[in-house]
Amino acid sequence: MKTVGIGLLGFGTVGAGVVEGLRKNQGLLESRTGLKLELRRVADIDIERDRGVSVPPGVLTNDAEAVVAGPEIDIVIELIGGQNAARSLIARALQRGKPVVTANKALLAEHGAELFKLAEANRTDIFFEASVGGGIPIIRSLREGLVSNRIQSIYGILNGTCNYILTRMEQNRMSFATALKEAQKAGFAEADPALDVDGLDTAHKAVILASLAYGFSVPMREVAVEGIRGLDALDLRYALELGYRIKMLAVIEQENGDVAVRVHPTLVPMEHIIASVSGVFNAVLIEGDEVGDVLFYGKGAGRDPTASAILGDVVDAARNLVCHAARRAPGFVNYNHQGKVKAVGETEVRYYLRLTLLDKPGVFGQIAAVLGRHDISIASVLQKESMAGRQVPVIIITHHGKEKAFRAALDELDVLPVVGAKTVRFRIEDF
Repeated sequence: MKTVGIGLLGFGTVGAGVVEGLRKNQGLLESRTGLKLELRRVADIDIERDRGVSVPPGVLTNDAEAVVAGPEIDIVIELIGGQNAARSLIARALQRGKPVVTANKALLAEHGAELFKLAEANRTDIFFEASVGGGIPIIRSLREGLVSNRIQSIYGILNGTCNYILTRMEQNRMSFATALKEAQKAGFAEADPALDVDGLDTAHKAVILASLAYGFSVPMREVAVEGIRGLDALDLRYALELGYRIKMLAVIEQENGDVAVRVHPTLVPMEHIIASVSGVFNAVLIEGDEVGDVLFYGKGAGRDPTASAILGDVVDAARNLVCHAARRAPGFVNYNHQGKVKAVGETEVRYYLRLTLLDKPGVFGQIAAVLGRHDISIASVLQKESMAGRQVPVIIITHHGKEKAFRAALDELDVLPVVGAKTVRFRIEDF
C-alpha cells in the first residue's frame, strides 16, 4: 500500500475536522482507495490550544513554510483563510509541484486566475470542492459529471447564515436585527456578519461557479451584489401573499452569449423547490443543455461537511500522484477567451416594488406614467390598506424590463411629492 504524506496549514475548526475525519475513517479510506493518507505536519500560530483531537508528537508546528517545503509532504491543505499569507503559501507549494487542497473561496474569487495559471505552469493541481457549498459536491460535478453540458443557468442558495435569518424572519415574524442576533447566538453568524449579510460570501462563490461553468475568469468587480441587511419582515409577508418566498440567491445565466452574474435577495415562486430550502441548508440548481435541471442540496458549511469535501479532494490528489496523472482533471480550464460578463444594466429582470404612496385619486396614474416612460409594464398591484390623504404601501409586480430602465424609473419615482419613502425593490426569478 502506497503512503501519501499530507501537510495541513491551519488547525482551526475545519482543520480539526479534517484531522478527525482522517483518524475516524482511515481504514475505510484505505479500503476504498488502496492508499494510506498520512498526516505528517500541521501548522498553526497556536499549537497549545486543545482542539478536541490529538495528533502524534512532533506533528504540530508554527512554521508553515517548513510544511510547504518539507520533502515528506506530498499534498498541502490550506485552511488558514485570508488572502495574503494563504496566497503566498499556496504559490510556493505549487512552484514545488505539490497539489493544493483549499476551501479559500475569497482567495480563489480574487486571485484564482493567477493561481490556476501557476498550477498549470508547474504541472500540478488546485482542488477546491470545499470553497462552495460545504459538503455538497458541486465543483466536481461541474468539472467532471456535467463536462459534456453547456450550462444554461445556475441558481444557488449559497450562504447558510442568510438563509437561516430569512427563514426565522418569515416563520417567526422576526425583525432582521432579532434574527441576526439569534443566528449569532446559535453560532450560524459571525460577530461581524458583514461578509454574509452584505452578500460578499455568496458573490465569491458565484464567481467560482461562473468561472468554472463558462470557462473564463469572472472578475469580482463585475458581479452585482446586494445583501439582506435591514430587510423588512413586511416584505416577506407581502411576498408570501403573492405566492413567493424571499431567498438570498446567486443567479448565473447565459444571455445572448454573455454571462450575467448577480447576487441579491430574490422572490422565488412558492411551488419551486428552491423556495423550500430552509435554515442553514444550501441548494444549487444547474440547468445543462443535455441533462436538464439538476439540484444539489445539503449543508453548506460547518466542520464536518467541509472536512468531508476536503478529504474527497485529498483522495483525488493522492490518486493523481500515485498514478502520475497530474492535470488529469484540472481544477479550472480557461478555454473561453471571448467570454465576458454582461453589463448589469443590460440584464432582463422583473421586480417586486413596494412604494409608499399618498392615498388620493390620480396618484397611481402618476406612478404608471413614470414606469411607462421607461418601458416597464405592470403585471399586478396589491394595496392592502386605504387611508384617504395618508401614506399607504402599494405593491407592484412588473413584467420583464432592462435593469437600467428600472434604476432610472425608481430615481424618478422616489422624488415625486406623492411618494413618501424610498421604493423597496426585489428582483423576481420565475425559473
